[in-house]
Amino acid sequence: MDYLAQLASNKILISSVLAWALAQILKTLINFLSTREFNPERLFGSGGMPSSHSATVCALVTAVAMEYGMGDYEFAMAAVFAIIVMYDAMNVRREAGEHAKWINLIATTLQPDIPLERKFKEYLGHTPLQVLMGGILGIAVAFAVM
Repeated sequence: MDYLAQLASNKILISSVLAWALAQILKTLINFLSTREFNPERLFGSGGMPSSHSATVCALVTAVAMEYGMGDYEFAMAAVFAIIVMYDAMNVRREAGEHAKWINLIATTLQPDIPLERKFKEYLGHTPLQVLMGGILGIAVAFAVM
């Protein structure tokens, strides 16, 4: 039971998880407002506005900075982790999503009568604006929790 109390009092973890959850909820609402259709996959899926990856790691790095300062190794580790995740979201995963769109288009064009049993997932990465908005959300959540 002591472990649960420790988890419940870990403001760094709470900041990160809360930022992720809020980003996913916002992403679902924004998607609903733009398409007028509820897509439950948006609650847990990647891609979209705002970036939940960026919200999570920015909340993490901000909370670590507030807890330990920016001169310790904890901040350095969190900052490097955040940079890698945000770079990956904007570049590697975004490009993979673009590839998936083209592959799906080519497959349906070449074989229009044969339904695809499994389309490649196209929502993978983020635009720079989506990453920025996720980052701002994460920082705000960390300030609110800490």
